[in-house]
Amino acid sequence: MKTGFLAILFFPAVLAAAAPGPNGWRFEELNRLAAPEARQGVAAGRDFLFAINNHEIGQYRKTGGERVAGWSCPEGEPLIHLNAGIVHEGRLYCAHSNYPAVPMQSSVEAWDTATLKHAGSRSLGRTDGSLTWIDRRNGRWIACFVHYGKKGGEPGRGPEWTRLVEYDDDWRETGGWTFPADLVAQVGARGYSISGGAIGPGGYLYVTGHDEPELYVLEFPTAGPALAWKATIPVPIEGQAFGWDPQEPGVIYLVARKTRQIIAGRIGLPQ
Repeated sequence: MKTGFLAILFFPAVLAAAAPGPNGWRFEELNRLAAPEARQGVAAGRDFLFAINNHEIGQYRKTGGERVAGWSCPEGEPLIHLNAGIVHEGRLYCAHSNYPAVPMQSSVEAWDTATLKHAGSRSLGRTDGSLTWIDRRNGRWIACFVHYGKKGGEPGRGPEWTRLVEYDDDWRETGGWTFPADLVAQVGARGYSISGGAIGPGGYLYVTGHDEPELYVLEFPTAGPALAWKATIPVPIEGQAFGWDPQEPGVIYLVARKTRQIIAGRIGLPQ
């Protein structure tokens, strides 16, 4: 393993043994890093981790865990509710919405990863659902728009209206998928929906709910519009967004929002 975040103990860590899930999927906890901004999600670049809160971001070195930069704005001036983020071509891209206001409005916000200065915004305007996370797949963007059953919901549409949309690099819609109805019913029982998601090991789509200590493994269909629920992996978090390490295959970064920590772990596929 390369020297870096995973090789450094920032404070006494509890290293959990690999916990096999159904069908041989497993999660092994590797380390933890204190990060006050770790509430909504975490994104990983080559050298840095980015802890994301509603309208603030903290940048941390993988090696040593030093906080090197921060960005914030007053709520609503101009940003309200940042969610997940990914690092792509030198920029940190974050999903943003006006949650819990309605009608739902969304945008994709960008920061320069070298300076953590805000570097751009793509407004999506009034959206069918609230944008919670984005990722890249096959050279295109994928974006998750969720509906809520309670706070932040719109009349007549609950979590079952959550959808995954594909865009080209000019943010023109090129396709989309629906989530498994039984999965949405499970994570939507308290009125929330799919809070995090990213393409990971094996080419699967991994997603999380808002509160559940689980990582769900989904498979893209060969025909039809519906994703298939393949497996559930227990993880030591309360939902929210996550990110994969771009250099360490299978290494995932999660947020524990109650303790404001970034948790590094490894996902093992069935043998």
